Amino acid sequence: MGLQENKGFFRGLIDKISGTESTSTDIPQTSPEASVQESALYQEPIVQETATKPGFFERLKSGLKKTRDGLVGRIDALVLGKKAIDADALEELEEILITSDIGVKTTVELIRTLEQRLGRNELKDGEALRAALKEEILSRLIAHHHPLDIGSQKLFVLLVIGVNGVGKTTTIGKLASRFSASGSKVLLAAADTFRAAAAEQLIVWGSRSGVDVIRHKEGADPSAVVFDACKAAVARDVDVLIIDTAGRLHTKVNLMEEMKKIRRVIDREIPGAPHETLLVLDAATGQNALSQARLFKEAAGVTGLALTKLDGTAKGGIVVAVSHEFALPVRFIGVGESIEDLRDFDPQEFTDALFQA
Repeated sequence: MGLQENKGFFRGLIDKISGTESTSTDIPQTSPEASVQESALYQEPIVQETATKPGFFERLKSGLKKTRDGLVGRIDALVLGKKAIDADALEELEEILITSDIGVKTTVELIRTLEQRLGRNELKDGEALRAALKEEILSRLIAHHHPLDIGSQKLFVLLVIGVNGVGKTTTIGKLASRFSASGSKVLLAAADTFRAAAAEQLIVWGSRSGVDVIRHKEGADPSAVVFDACKAAVARDVDVLIIDTAGRLHTKVNLMEEMKKIRRVIDREIPGAPHETLLVLDAATGQNALSQARLFKEAAGVTGLALTKLDGTAKGGIVVAVSHEFALPVRFIGVGESIEDLRDFDPQEFTDALFQA
């Protein structure tokens, strides 16, 4: 299958740019010094933790500021100071929730529950309504929540899916860095062979954390890459294999067939795998994220979610909507560019940061 790894990649890339690329399928080896110099050309700056850097909760609060202003800020303007809550207030609240990407289905359920609590005389004023809404949102996030446990398998296979542009490869790189730093032996598979430079981007991330990458030439059969990666993971006694996949699959039929083929290969080589199929969504895309979740859950057997770019959206309600509507756990959220800004999702922490002034 012509398995290739990331040795000397940057020399090959520079040769390609300069027009001196070798026709051989072997990638020439470079010296460590040259690799370091070349890799610096392609690496984005990594934000390091410092003694003065705010803790994650503060960064989460900061990242969710636009969401808080757009959702909770409007709710506060509606309810705080009200001496009594009536049907008109709930109707206005419904509009705020829908336009904040909580989603129609989840919003209707929330409003119905609040109406029942109002009927029981539990919502006597605006403060009570705000507290009740926070409680109801939290309960829906907790209902489907359970963290990813990569230690549950001797070789844990994580299949990562999502459309182009959502931050899928970057999320993989950050996860690889995290797992490697915690002592796990990690291997990456560059099975997105359609997007230009997808494998190269993954290799840059791998080089940052000392993680090897299994790759083929651009345009190769993704299943062939997955086959080689599974073989390598078993042979090298790897703890975690993370597989990147193509996001440029234009129709549901193409998506289903590609995923079925990849899954067959994985299960044949590592019975019972993949152990997690993680869908990466860009929280800033709002209702498009719901559409993507619907398609991928039907076609690819999604078992968990990672939501990126929460620091850039005014409609973070999508976190609630996508988890509740599809009964899927949110595993990770991203609220910044640094490795530390991709964190395990904590429903209590998220709602506290969202509702805290």
